[in-house]
Amino acid sequence: MKYIEVDEELYRHIASKTERIGESASDILRRLLGLSVDAVEPLAPIDISEPSLESAPVEVVATAPIEVVDVAVEVNEPADFTLLVDEHQLSQQKGAVGRFLFLLERLSAQSKDHFSQILHIQGRDRLYFARSREELLKASASANPKEIGNTGFWVTTNNNTAKKRAILSEVLMQLGCDGQLAGLIAERI
Repeated sequence: MKYIEVDEELYRHIASKTERIGESASDILRRLLGLSVDAVEPLAPIDISEPSLESAPVEVVATAPIEVVDVAVEVNEPADFTLLVDEHQLSQQKGAVGRFLFLLERLSAQSKDHFSQILHIQGRDRLYFARSREELLKASASANPKEIGNTGFWVTTNNNTAKKRAILSEVLMQLGCDGQLAGLIAERI
């Protein structure tokens, strides 16, 4: 595998084109360039790390993909996910963590009967959601768990913004949202 340096603008463009959790930077670029994604033996998916505020080149860090464990969501009435984002309230949130928690809380209110499905979304060796702070800390001492509103569900918040977007997108899709709309909503983080 070869490594390349990319500037911040290019990094953000590539990261914004992620269509599914676990999609590698190579797969994204192959898709954007019209090359066959199946042509290359897949390597471990990578997550493009957040660029620093300095003008240093962006480092690409290998991580494990998010896995969804045996989940089947039965939705009686399709939710209107376009109503999820309230731009004014979203703009009042503090940083990416605040926006992430806000959108998860809105999803919880909108999908009360099925929200527990989030507990099945996890990394290969990483727990993203739990029913208690202690459960997340037991899985990872650096998880920085935060409760999603007053729902009784907790989420790990020490992921970079790109990973938070990927997690939110997966949550949206698990709750019945179209993949393209899920990606657009997740970009609001």
